[in-house]
Amino acid sequence: MTHYVYRFGGGVSDGGSGDKVLLGGKGANLAEMASIGLPVPPGFTIATTMCTRYYEEGQTFPESVQDEVKTGIAHIEGITGKTFGDAADPLLVSVRSGARISMPGMMDTVLNLGLNDQTVEGLASVSDDARFAWDSYRRFIQMYSDVVLELDHGRFEEALEIAKEDRGYYLDTDLTADDWRALVAQYKDIVVELWGKPFPQDVHDQLWGAIGAVFGSWQADRAKVYRRLNDIPGDWGTAVNVQAMVFGNMGDTSATGVAFTRDPSTGQNAYYGEFLINAQGEDVVAGIRTPQYLTRAARETANAKPLSMEEAMPEAYAELAAVFDQLERHYRDMQDIEFTVQQGKLWMLQTRSGKRTAKAALKIAVDMAEEGLISREEAIARVDPQALDQLLHPTLDPDATRDVLTKGLPASPGAASGFAVFDSDTAERRSNAGDAVILIRTETSPEDIHGMHAARGILTARGGMTSHAAVVARGMGRPCVSGAGSISIDAKAGVMKVAGREIREGDIVTIDGATGEVMAGAVATVQPELAGDFGTLMEWADGVRRLKVRTNAETPLDCRTARDFGAEGIGLCRTEHMFFEQSRITAVRQMILAEDEAGRRVALERLLPEQRSDFVEIFEVMVGLPCTIRLLDPPLHEFLPHAEAEFAEVAQAAGIEVEQLKRRAAELHEFNPMLGHRGCRLGVTYPEIYEMQARAIFEAAVIVAEKSGEAPIPEVMIPLVGTKRELELMKIVVDKAAQAVFADKGRTIEYLVGTMIELPRAALKAGEIAEAGEFFSFGTNDLTQTTLGVSRDDASRFLGAYVEKGIYARDPFVSIDVEGVGELIELAAERGRKTRPDIKLGICGEHGGDPASIAFCETVGLDYVSASPYRVPIARLAAAQAALKK
Repeated sequence: MTHYVYRFGGGVSDGGSGDKVLLGGKGANLAEMASIGLPVPPGFTIATTMCTRYYEEGQTFPESVQDEVKTGIAHIEGITGKTFGDAADPLLVSVRSGARISMPGMMDTVLNLGLNDQTVEGLASVSDDARFAWDSYRRFIQMYSDVVLELDHGRFEEALEIAKEDRGYYLDTDLTADDWRALVAQYKDIVVELWGKPFPQDVHDQLWGAIGAVFGSWQADRAKVYRRLNDIPGDWGTAVNVQAMVFGNMGDTSATGVAFTRDPSTGQNAYYGEFLINAQGEDVVAGIRTPQYLTRAARETANAKPLSMEEAMPEAYAELAAVFDQLERHYRDMQDIEFTVQQGKLWMLQTRSGKRTAKAALKIAVDMAEEGLISREEAIARVDPQALDQLLHPTLDPDATRDVLTKGLPASPGAASGFAVFDSDTAERRSNAGDAVILIRTETSPEDIHGMHAARGILTARGGMTSHAAVVARGMGRPCVSGAGSISIDAKAGVMKVAGREIREGDIVTIDGATGEVMAGAVATVQPELAGDFGTLMEWADGVRRLKVRTNAETPLDCRTARDFGAEGIGLCRTEHMFFEQSRITAVRQMILAEDEAGRRVALERLLPEQRSDFVEIFEVMVGLPCTIRLLDPPLHEFLPHAEAEFAEVAQAAGIEVEQLKRRAAELHEFNPMLGHRGCRLGVTYPEIYEMQARAIFEAAVIVAEKSGEAPIPEVMIPLVGTKRELELMKIVVDKAAQAVFADKGRTIEYLVGTMIELPRAALKAGEIAEAGEFFSFGTNDLTQTTLGVSRDDASRFLGAYVEKGIYARDPFVSIDVEGVGELIELAAERGRKTRPDIKLGICGEHGGDPASIAFCETVGLDYVSASPYRVPIARLAAAQAALKK
């Protein structure tokens, strides 16, 4: 019989400790913490395999699992000495989710389960604290009604706020036992009103309702969005963890907290976290109360008055610090920990590898390697290449003028400016329209995941450094300022008030996640400094990677940026971008409008010096490095006007009649230009175009070689080749131009002629094409389009559904479709090498900056990948990780 329930705690273990695939991250770590002797409340985990079966069987549970859960409850009862549902001394449990990869805030939790009208009296008696008991009961009703019964959470919050207002209270902790008892009665009435039935009193019904809700939350919209954004497969499922409750809300000797063994924002080797006295866990992360600092040093740095845990609970803090060190040594990584102190006794509720900013990830990885805790290879593998994107963009100029409105907590580093928006739907809508937005919320919740992803930065009025907004923003790489308590937000009216000023939706604001400052207007930025830990890790990565990393660039600025980021040449220079320059578009149009070759050559002679100048600037930056230059690729009609007003303007500049221009535009019009008269087909029809470009390339190369003493290495790429003959014809044109330039200048330079493989036929006939081509560059953007028969310009309309339904694991324009496009690449590489063993192979599509695609390129044995300038470091690290995995 399949085993689904695994017990932990009290010296009992059913196996699976450390198995995150089976038990999820939380369950595996609870079992492991218990096995190494840490104080973990006993419990059991329902495996992730049950989640899959739960959905397969119509969201029902087999009888065998129900029996296993009874055994699990008996296990907790035996260790705690309490009985589930006992009116005199009740066992209460928590029911939590636990996917194999942490998804903070995305799935559901229920605390204090097992309370009803009878057991609450028993809890009050055995704890000798009626206030605590009734507070726990109202928390349970509110949480269960939200998570399991799916009732309006706001109705319960509203009742609580009215109760405090009527009594003149400010904090929840001001309410007495009688106050909580009265509120419980109100809560129960709300349940009857909204649900149509009384609040469930049978504790076993409560338990199965909560287990079903946690499994159900795996398919909640917010969880789906999070999985999509973080490439987490939907078939993994979540585990459910049922654990004896321990209470941080049993008075001033009790507390709850969230902590990291190192600073998740900076990576500094210092304990980092927050706690609340007389509270439960959701109070810390929900931002309902402002938490206190964990350490005295952190409190003093922040100039905060409330005592830190180190000062207020020195014995519990000392025990906690010892646990921190033990866990970090055991897991050999920075840990994110949840804990509770119940009447002076410390309990560990969770540990997991902590989410961190890219800056922190780099520092922690490098520091741990230098401390000898992990190897350099492990340090390389620890840093998510995509996370480097957080470090590679500008930050606020320290010398720029700042109109500071207020200051909150620096929850996630980086800075951003954008239009103020006050709800996630608006943030997503405006972002899709091309606006940079700052999402401003009183506090974020898991339902805000889509708006947080769409926003450039996030600002909240409530919440600490471990609030939902802070944790999710750090994981996404978004700047975040949380707990800006001086701001007042009216989301419905679309206005934020602060310091006597108003910021309305559409006003520009700036946030600095490194300082916590909130500013009116936009603030100037400066480029990042890429030294220190970044430089160290990149040096280690370069020492182990095999794949070379080039860049896609055609301007001197992009080339310099890429070379500063470590690019080892150019993998794609798109020459058509140069043709659109204002100073030369007229000559381009004259070439297109010419009636014969002689007329085209006149226009091309005008373009030659401009094109040569472009290549000189590029080669000067990339001197000594290979530079793959793609000759003209798009169809000619793209260079002609489309609007009526433009026709008149262009006709006048060209000295022809408007009707003549329109007639030529009509002649060049194509119904499907993606598959039309473009690429090498232009060169075959009008070889003088490629001849001019080749001359410009070689003349520029010679000029730079003579100036610097070192020549660039031009690699002339013929686009859209589908047959060997096409490439042969174009190679004749290029070689002839090269020999003419070399003869004229009295100097020769090394160069290659090759092609972009972007058609399935080219991949299939790669063996023949390699007879003429000295290199292949896989244009994976177009190869994906032509292989799948999908336009990337229109695919966004339906590809999301395809990924969600499992037709594609990921968007094939983001990550290579290994089974289809990937097989063509592998086939072409194999056939090309068979013909020409020394053929140079690389990719230059957008996939060149995608870690999963880079891993595939390593597997196939390509020589290089080419990525956009800001993705070069990502590619370098991903290439190193791919080499280590091979």
